Amino acid sequence: MPNSIAIKISHLTKVYKLYDKPIDRLKESLHPLKKQYHKEFYALNDMSFEIKKGETVGIIGKNGAGKSTLLKIITGVLTPTSGSVHVNGRIASLLELGAGFNPEYTGMENIYFQGSLMGYTRDEMENKIDDIIQFADIGHFIHQPVKMYSSGMFARLAFAVAINVDPDILIVDEALSVGDIKFQQKCFRKFREIQEAQKTILFVAHDTATIINYCTHTIWIHNGEKKDEGIPDEVCKRYMSSMTYDQISSVEEICKSNLAKKNDTIWTDLCHAESFGEKKVVIIAIAMEDQNNRSKQIFHGGEDVLLRIKMFSTETIEHLISGFIVNDHLGNTIFGANTFVYSNISLTFKANYEYIIEYSFKLPFLKNGVFSISPAIAEGTQAEHIQHHWVHDALTFTINSRDKKAEMGWLLSLDRINIKIKEM
Repeated sequence: MPNSIAIKISHLTKVYKLYDKPIDRLKESLHPLKKQYHKEFYALNDMSFEIKKGETVGIIGKNGAGKSTLLKIITGVLTPTSGSVHVNGRIASLLELGAGFNPEYTGMENIYFQGSLMGYTRDEMENKIDDIIQFADIGHFIHQPVKMYSSGMFARLAFAVAINVDPDILIVDEALSVGDIKFQQKCFRKFREIQEAQKTILFVAHDTATIINYCTHTIWIHNGEKKDEGIPDEVCKRYMSSMTYDQISSVEEICKSNLAKKNDTIWTDLCHAESFGEKKVVIIAIAMEDQNNRSKQIFHGGEDVLLRIKMFSTETIEHLISGFIVNDHLGNTIFGANTFVYSNISLTFKANYEYIIEYSFKLPFLKNGVFSISPAIAEGTQAEHIQHHWVHDALTFTINSRDKKAEMGWLLSLDRINIKIKEM
């Protein structure tokens, strides 16, 4: 295996035998003709991929897809049925809360115990103990048996040990979901430090925003197989589309060629855009203009803009909501609007009609960079609705400003700041 590769998975398969009744296991073991009483369940099926050193890889997939099984095989907790796993470097893992902890030991004793399992001597752990205790921040509970700990305290201590033993590869399986927001932010700041040190991170998360923000590569697992991998933003969009409507498709079959023929050059054609939804109403084009009705892609912030969304309805539908969101280059939602919240208008579209919704607003003072607009049309209310069409990143625009607010990334534009001085 090349030295640049941290983890190499080759044709990995994990099969479990499932029995309808406990007695069937005994029957199978004693049957003279080796009759099978079990069904085979493939938790992983012929999976192959490579993770390079220094990458932060996010694993996504629905519950039961095989994510945790994969991580347990990589860390040596489980053995594969077939295939191979090659790991280049020392692994620190956080798979299940309290896994490997002795509930009768104190937190302090478990720190040394975990260190010994990772191959460190007591003297080596002595040099790390202060950093671990400080990061865990569980106070006097560090001297109490861990059986008294809450799930959040387990997460704090386990994560503090895992990241402070200087691993080459850090593996985390959703253990951070139990921590409070301050601890989660502390962990992700530590992630950044580990990334800067060119260490490898592999973690499972259902939150696609976390994957997009922190990962350099993403692997999507579905029913024990690798369904997709690549750039986090692109893979997460395909994953969310599949999870929401079990489909990943364009609108070519609905957005006919005559709808795409526009003499007005301001429109951006969306007939082949990546999208999802029921598609009884289809978003076919989008445009963004300045106050002089000129199409623009570069702004400074603070301008009056007009966002126009063109749609076509294949059926007569009531109680429609039109809206959009604006995301930054990491996929974070910056702002958005829809007709339900801002105007309380109940839209009704008739079959075979074209509609244009226009949004007039002042562009916020965004941080310099590239942003994308994702328009949507749904039926129902803000809380409960059917998504008819959502178009990923239908239009992009750039903020390029020398304004200090843009340099700082502050959205707020203050009218004034007063300073009052009182002599004491």
